[in-house]
Amino acid sequence: MFDVIVAGGGPTGLMLASELRLHDVHVLVLEKDAEPTRVVRALGLHVRSIEVMAQRGLLERFLAHGKQYPVGGFFAGIDKPTPDRLNTAHPYVLGIPQPVTDRLLAERATELGVEIRRGHELVGLSQDDDGVTVELSDGSRLRSRYLVGCDGGRSTVRKLAGVGFPGEPSRVELLLGEMEVGVPLETVTAVVAEIRKTEKRFGLGPLGDGVYRVLVPAEGVAADRSVPPTLEEFKQRLRVFAGTDFGVHSPRWLSRFGDATRLAERYRTGRVLLAGDAAHIHPPTGGQGLNLGIQDAFNLGWKLAADINGWAPEGLLDSYHAERHPVAADVLNNTRAQMELLSTEPGPLAVRKLVSELMDFEEVNRYLIEKLTAIGVRYDFGGGHELVGRRMRDVRLKRGRLYELTHGGRGLLLDQTGRLSVTGWADRVDHVVDVSDELDVPAVLLRPDGHVAWVGDDQQDLLDRLPRWFGAAVG
Repeated sequence: MFDVIVAGGGPTGLMLASELRLHDVHVLVLEKDAEPTRVVRALGLHVRSIEVMAQRGLLERFLAHGKQYPVGGFFAGIDKPTPDRLNTAHPYVLGIPQPVTDRLLAERATELGVEIRRGHELVGLSQDDDGVTVELSDGSRLRSRYLVGCDGGRSTVRKLAGVGFPGEPSRVELLLGEMEVGVPLETVTAVVAEIRKTEKRFGLGPLGDGVYRVLVPAEGVAADRSVPPTLEEFKQRLRVFAGTDFGVHSPRWLSRFGDATRLAERYRTGRVLLAGDAAHIHPPTGGQGLNLGIQDAFNLGWKLAADINGWAPEGLLDSYHAERHPVAADVLNNTRAQMELLSTEPGPLAVRKLVSELMDFEEVNRYLIEKLTAIGVRYDFGGGHELVGRRMRDVRLKRGRLYELTHGGRGLLLDQTGRLSVTGWADRVDHVVDVSDELDVPAVLLRPDGHVAWVGDDQQDLLDRLPRWFGAAVG
């Protein structure tokens, strides 16, 4: 019997499995595809996901395979500079294709002892008070204490668990693929620049060796988006918008996606939980989808591990839904807004012009960037200091940096007073006495996901707060 079965071996599922293994949870990842996908649906990591990788000591691996870009220009493609002094030590976007992210996370999971079974499709499930039984397409059955559906927007787990997925169906559809182009780069650049003056959902981006990433609006919404488009369909749509098909040929892969926007009614049903696209789908505007899933996993992992390891305080696992559901709802809303701003209709064009003018104000630009990159997220911990509920940035300490202390996925008391203690919780919380010129509070208590649970210098106040996140004291 496994502690946790994760359905879906994409970024969300692999990140979750690794987080669970940090706490010695016995986890199995089931992925229905026999081989990793070549489809590049996501192009990079936003600031908060970059911080997540740094918190677990993985960032150098990702930096070696990616390229750093300015943060500005992501909200509805409105080109504005990166705001000054973003509240992060990593003020950039890391361009890295999703298959590379998948591979790096799979390597990490394997190193930690995660078992990944490819070509194994979940087709049935039932749960009782003690666990979940899953049925695979080959007729075999497996048993686990918990099941987490990280199996995408068409999630089998979500459907079998009976979780509602309200929202709006796709109104428009886009064709996306990688293929070779038969005309010079200069020609492509000139034509694309002209078209994008009015149609922001059109693009041909060079990837090297004559291969381009091609994006073009489809004629309508396909009845089954799991069926990929043909090269001829791409050519026809390119001719509609550009008057030429650019001589495209030799596709690497072709896909389609829509602007459907849906949010699961609940992230937990008994011993079945949802994360990533299984819990929420939305248009790709702003590049938030993969990042939202990774951050779901980062929030859920330590909580689920605490429950399995027997020290979770009451309500900890349910706080996953309470914290992440509103975050996803906000992402859905900002992608809806961005889709409107990408419209070629006169009304949305007028609103786009106004929003662009407002973004010239530093405060507005900063607000929208913090929203897209998720560094503005603040969970509701019931008030208190302005830092409480927010993630702590990677401040420099006298003996290194904060995130270097968080690789093990434990809680952390960063104590600048040297007078505090976590006796009774030392098996779950590290106590580090150090100082930082960037931190103007006496001490901070961080959850394993880096969010601030407490600020102060009073020992009794700390003792009152520790049980809320880390359970009862021992010893």
